[in-house]
Amino acid sequence: MEHNVRSSASHRVWAFLLNVAVVVLGILVGAVLAILTAGLLINAQVNAMKTTTNDWSVTLNCGESSNDILLRAACAQALPAVNLPQEAVYWTATVDGAGQALTGGHDYLLHFPPGGLPPNHAFWSLTMTNTQGQMVANPINRYSVGDRSGLVPNADGSIDISIQNTAPAGHESNWLPAPSGDFMLWLRVYQPGAAILSGAYHVPPVVEVH
Repeated sequence: MEHNVRSSASHRVWAFLLNVAVVVLGILVGAVLAILTAGLLINAQVNAMKTTTNDWSVTLNCGESSNDILLRAACAQALPAVNLPQEAVYWTATVDGAGQALTGGHDYLLHFPPGGLPPNHAFWSLTMTNTQGQMVANPINRYSVGDRSGLVPNADGSIDISIQNTAPAGHESNWLPAPSGDFMLWLRVYQPGAAILSGAYHVPPVVEVH
C-alpha cells in the first residue's frame, strides 16, 4: 500500500515536471519564432522603404515622430544615425551603374554635370568604406571628399570624382582612394535642398572606367 502511494506521488511529480518542461520549451520556441519573424519583418521594411535610382539607394522617411515601431526599427538597422530628412539624407551604393559590385580591382568615375552637385544649405560628402561600413586605411589618409575638399572642376563646371585603388595621374585632388577589395559608398547631404526632399534629385551612377 505504502509502495503504491509513493509510486503514485512519484508519477505525479514526474508528470508535473514534464508539463513544466513542455511549457518552458513552448515559450522558448515561441520566443525564437518571434525573433525570427521580427527580423524578417524588419528586413522587409528596410527594403520597402528604400528608393533606388542609378544604383544608389536612399530613404526619405526616417526620423519622423509619426513612424511606427517597425519603421523605426528598420531605420535603426539601415542607418548609422537617424535624422529627419530635412536635417540629412543618406545614399548608399555597393554596385556601379551597371549593377556590378564595386571593387578596388576596377577604376570608377562619379560625374556630376554642371549644376548637378547635391543641392544643400550646409554641405555634402562622399565617404568610402568597406562593405561592413568600416573605413579602410589608404596612402593619403583620405576617407571622404565633398564640397570642402577643394575638388577641381572641369572646364564646363562639371565635377569628376575618381574612385579607385591607385592615384589617377594628374587628378589626385579629386581622388577618393578605394581598398583593394569590395567597398561601399556613402553620400551624405546635410540640410538638403527641396529637389532632394521631393525626390526629384538623383545621384549620377558610378561608372567603371575602362
